[in-house]
Amino acid sequence: MSTEEMSVEPGPLRLAALWREHRPSCVPLAHTFRSAYPDRWVRFHSLPGSKRYPASEDEYVIALDRYNTVLAELFAGMDVFVVTMDWSDTPTGPAGYSTHRETLHPDGIHWWTESEQDDPDPEFHTHTRLYADRRPWERGCLDELLRAVANEQLVEVFITDTELRRIHHPYDGGADVILTTSEERDRLRDLHAAWLSGHPDGL
Repeated sequence: MSTEEMSVEPGPLRLAALWREHRPSCVPLAHTFRSAYPDRWVRFHSLPGSKRYPASEDEYVIALDRYNTVLAELFAGMDVFVVTMDWSDTPTGPAGYSTHRETLHPDGIHWWTESEQDDPDPEFHTHTRLYADRRPWERGCLDELLRAVANEQLVEVFITDTELRRIHHPYDGGADVILTTSEERDRLRDLHAAWLSGHPDGL
């Protein structure tokens, strides 16, 4: 693993240092958060019946409302970091697949590269690159990005407050949320019990 050298200026450029300080138990890859913080994690589904992808504008309205409702409960009145990703077979090469990341997240600043180079063949090396911007949270401010997430056009997106106390990771089909304590997790889970999975592990 390698991280880009960053300054400690306020805003996205400080995020790598903040992550090392506040989240040392895992790297900032959104799919790892659930296993890193199982006692503070809850998953909400985006559509009734745990349907994965919206198939109509009415279903997009439901999915966006659920994303925005939880985001507002986490971050109302705060600034947040919005994080997106791409990956390449070289640290600075072109993205390995076509996404709308640059269009949907034009102010994202590269702040972390997570490299997998265990295979002796460089052709099988991957470098996941994370980008962030800082903005005031407002309901609807991420709707275009969240629509792309709901369609699986963007993955590994997450939103966090500027102290990294709470994390919201939207994905196609729902959102994983990391809270500050188990008690806070339980309160949020109970508030939106209708959006939970019927799976015994909460998936």
